[in-house]
Amino acid sequence: MFMSTISVISVLAFSAVVAGALLPWAPARDGAPRMSTFSIVAADLDAGEVGVAVASRFFAVGSVVPWARADVGAVATQSSANTSWGPKGLDLLAAGLAPEEALAVLRRTDNDPEHRQLGMVTADGRSVTYTGSGCTPWAGGRRGKNYAAQGNILAGEPVVIAMERAFLETKGDLAERLYAALAAGDAAGGDSRGKQSAALIVNRAHGGYNGFNDRAIDIRVDDAKEPLAEMGRLLKLARTNDSWNRGWTLFTQKKYPEALGWQEKTAAMAPDNPEVLYDLAVIRLAAGKRAEAIDALERAISGNPNLKAQARADKDLEGLRADPAFQALLK
Repeated sequence: MFMSTISVISVLAFSAVVAGALLPWAPARDGAPRMSTFSIVAADLDAGEVGVAVASRFFAVGSVVPWARADVGAVATQSSANTSWGPKGLDLLAAGLAPEEALAVLRRTDNDPEHRQLGMVTADGRSVTYTGSGCTPWAGGRRGKNYAAQGNILAGEPVVIAMERAFLETKGDLAERLYAALAAGDAAGGDSRGKQSAALIVNRAHGGYNGFNDRAIDIRVDDAKEPLAEMGRLLKLARTNDSWNRGWTLFTQKKYPEALGWQEKTAAMAPDNPEVLYDLAVIRLAAGKRAEAIDALERAISGNPNLKAQARADKDLEGLRADPAFQALLK
């Protein structure tokens, strides 16, 4: 995987740190609504992923708290949030600072650091959590290798304890573990004011659509009575889509055996999705599995007869044109 390019701002920021100078970064607007929130930032070293999950009694919390950059790290900035702490924190990590060093820079270049809260993790698993003395109780956090969990205006410390335990004990990919932590925090009382929104992001180098960006998973519930329940529904779709994207991206790169592995996994996750089955047929054919391709295409067309028109013109199915079974499917 490639390392994200360090911006000119990052280099200048790093130089200023060394020189002990204050950086001209604008603080969050005074008097903004307090971000009563619980969040977790985490890294999966084996998968090369970093991510953030957050929930709050606050509209569209996903537009404020979560920040992540593949091969660099993830940041959650909350309470009376200074949203510049997200991208600037990532710039500092990319410039080579440890999480504690990056936090020190952010604090000393902010006019009200005691009302901020932050969680930060690097792509190699180093972490820090910070709760300013002015955050509304209960407020605090817990951290360890590969994660940091934190919250403010919570029902109590059991919220972050439950998040930590769930993250460490849950088996699965990073998105599943982040969601499990959030759900555990919610079950332990969560935001003491109630529920409204939630968000979950996972970044992986070339993890986005067709590999052109790094955002593998990006789901938000901006306003709902039960945002975690809705997030759980969306996460199933998002994980399927991520697996599908991996398969199709590898197919476009002509890495057919690897593509087939991911697309078979995708079809197992969504066995009744006609479009998933259609792409499975295409990839099976490219991998030399002709009979299996016909089977997948038959199931795809059965689920969505409109796919017949696409199959007739699809150059990726050219190898099936003379096959009687293929011709029978398109009648």
